Amino acid sequence: MKSINPDDFKVVGKIELSKIPTNLFNEASEDDKEEKLDKVQAKLSELQDVMYAHNKYGVLICLQGMDTSGKDSLIREVFKEFNPRGVVVSSFKTPNSAELEHDYLWRHYLALPEKGKFAVFNRTHYENVLVTRVHPEYILSENLPGIEKVEDITPVFWENRMDQINNFEKHISQNGTIVMKFYFHLSKEEQRKRLLRRLEEEEHHWKFSPGDMKEREHWEDYMKFYEEAINETSTEIAPWYIIPADDKEMARYIVAKIIWEEMQKHTDIKEPELDEKVKANFEEYKKQLEME
Repeated sequence: MKSINPDDFKVVGKIELSKIPTNLFNEASEDDKEEKLDKVQAKLSELQDVMYAHNKYGVLICLQGMDTSGKDSLIREVFKEFNPRGVVVSSFKTPNSAELEHDYLWRHYLALPEKGKFAVFNRTHYENVLVTRVHPEYILSENLPGIEKVEDITPVFWENRMDQINNFEKHISQNGTIVMKFYFHLSKEEQRKRLLRRLEEEEHHWKFSPGDMKEREHWEDYMKFYEEAINETSTEIAPWYIIPADDKEMARYIVAKIIWEEMQKHTDIKEPELDEKVKANFEEYKKQLEME
């Protein structure tokens, strides 16, 4: 299997999603991909233990993609070796009544990682410039000043919201949160196959929702707004990575490898050293315990 270079997937400059492949057509076998993922899983788990002791950084992993793009299974497979105390997953669905009493970023602030931990956003604050652009009537539920009807939502509104998201990510990055954003680039044909599988295989029936079919009708709109959001918000401190998602096993390995490689840049993450005076008394402490 070819080595994974994060820069090959990182968005730098403007991109066109239609020109980016949804499958790498890698020659690696399923066993090979699974073996490599297992190795990265173990290394990430060890890294998180060190991060917990270091207690200065949190890591925010943002996952976005169309229905069936593989976000849920990736979370299960990539983070399964983590100590449960070290990773928290948040899934953001339609805002509830309490959340709508605050600005749209409020609930995302509440779910940010503590120092020493990973937080995974399964669907993210970007829903507020994706789903709401496909369905602008949803904005009316936010009860915003000056927005009484859909026609009041101008292009400037969306430009401002992109700026707000960039500022949000800049703020948390400058305060110790490492941000990585992954877009699962799925083909429409592969989504068709996965939805069909949910209908044909009884054990997957629970995953199917008629809403998935409804949103599929807006595929082109979603691609347009994903492309715009990625182009407007991929920054050095909070980059986007476009992950070919037609091959779930390969996508999981790519994401895990990128997280590992990017975390290696933070060379200051180390286990803290004990005070020399404490270390000097180790033998005395051992004697005390042996005498009990």
